[in-house]
Amino acid sequence: MITTVAYTVAPGITLHCRVAGPVGAPTLLFLHGFPEGAFVWDALLSHFSQPENGGYRCVAPWLRGFGPSSAPADARDYRPKHLVQDILGIIQVESPSAPLAALVAHDWGGAVAWNLANQFPEQIQRLAIINSPHPGTFLRELQNSAAQREASAYMNFLVRPDAPALLAEDDFRRLWPFFQRPDGQFPTWMDEPTRDQYRAVWNAGLQGGCNYYRASPLRPPLGDDPGANAVTLPFEMLAVNVPTWVLWALDDIALCPGLIDGLDAYIPRLTLDTVPGASHWIIHEQPGRVIAGLQAHLLRNE
Repeated sequence: MITTVAYTVAPGITLHCRVAGPVGAPTLLFLHGFPEGAFVWDALLSHFSQPENGGYRCVAPWLRGFGPSSAPADARDYRPKHLVQDILGIIQVESPSAPLAALVAHDWGGAVAWNLANQFPEQIQRLAIINSPHPGTFLRELQNSAAQREASAYMNFLVRPDAPALLAEDDFRRLWPFFQRPDGQFPTWMDEPTRDQYRAVWNAGLQGGCNYYRASPLRPPLGDDPGANAVTLPFEMLAVNVPTWVLWALDDIALCPGLIDGLDAYIPRLTLDTVPGASHWIIHEQPGRVIAGLQAHLLRNE
């Protein structure tokens, strides 16, 4: 059974979480991306909280700026140090005496997870990343790959001051194409109840989600904004020394396959799985594939 709890993780910041499984059990923490919400993990919460599948305590927060969680207006409040501290606040409540069994993340949730794994590896036993670029390879590709700069060009729209208002127009007319197939039709998983779940997140406000893009310089250069061209990241800010599973859907139109080249230079204990024919929304498209891969990662001898 999935329920909702709320945790105050910093002064003025409360994160609402979808939770399942017994309190005190080994904890799996799931981080969503943009323009999503905690509900995208429901199939995994239901599965992994069952005794026959590990009986884990499963926790999926709405990240800062999304849905019912606190949404500061200032983009500076979405810098990585604040987002990482939010997640550490949940860990301190849900898993105070042991590291997380795994931190599982997608899209912007992955950006937070990469940072946390680098800075606080003692807090997690394993890391699982689903279509979220490692900052080292993302920086490299933004600086050197015309294809990735083109695929990431939408970021320069999302940092505009008027982006939240424009995204909200006409029943979110500019957001639905993120999910539609090339023929303009919705995939089968995007049924009306699922669209209503997305609408609920977006109706709560889009300023917070856009602030993730505004707070990060990792975007294509545009005009006087050098974006990623002005960024350097030392290796010590990029290394991840916990066992890491990366699941990469190869038909992601926003994240080119070059982003997984060279990951082992930063992650010595890496397992990389690629899925042809799957898109950025693989959690919706192939939940069984995601569950099976995470189950294998949890049981893998490291």
